[in-house]
Amino acid sequence: MASARLSVVYKTNFMTTTEQRVNFLEKGQDALKALFGLGAYINKSTIEKPLRELVNFRVSQINGCAFCVDMHAKDARSMGETEQRLFGLSCWRETPYYNERERAALAWAEAVNDCHVTEEIYSSVKPYFSEQELIDLTLSVSTTNTWNRLNISFATTPGTYQVGQFG
Repeated sequence: MASARLSVVYKTNFMTTTEQRVNFLEKGQDALKALFGLGAYINKSTIEKPLRELVNFRVSQINGCAFCVDMHAKDARSMGETEQRLFGLSCWRETPYYNERERAALAWAEAVNDCHVTEEIYSSVKPYFSEQELIDLTLSVSTTNTWNRLNISFATTPGTYQVGQFG
């Protein structure tokens, strides 16, 4: 009896693949201009692109955005990122694969993503990033959050992204 109820709950409450609800890239072009502008700004940041991809991948993992996880994994791999480091990202604190700057960026990203940046987190990250880099890293996390929410809300199909598709 319990397994029958679980089956009903699974079918009702857990999303499986579905059709895209709205093609927001097509229908929301005017609204997305500002978001693309933030992306262009962040791409000029002094924070190295491979590190930004790791952060964006991790934020997308936390938020459960399948499209963005797929996209950032592909982009990171195209820059030489290893599968081992991508697979280990959800448990980065327990692995030896990441350097101190990467660890600081991941800790900052998780804190910003959770809207809970303590003085302790700030103090531990400050030696690895300039003030401008912390601003840029925060903007990167916030922008990834916005993309995650758009892709999740409108059920963008994962697996369709091609490296370099968005510039």
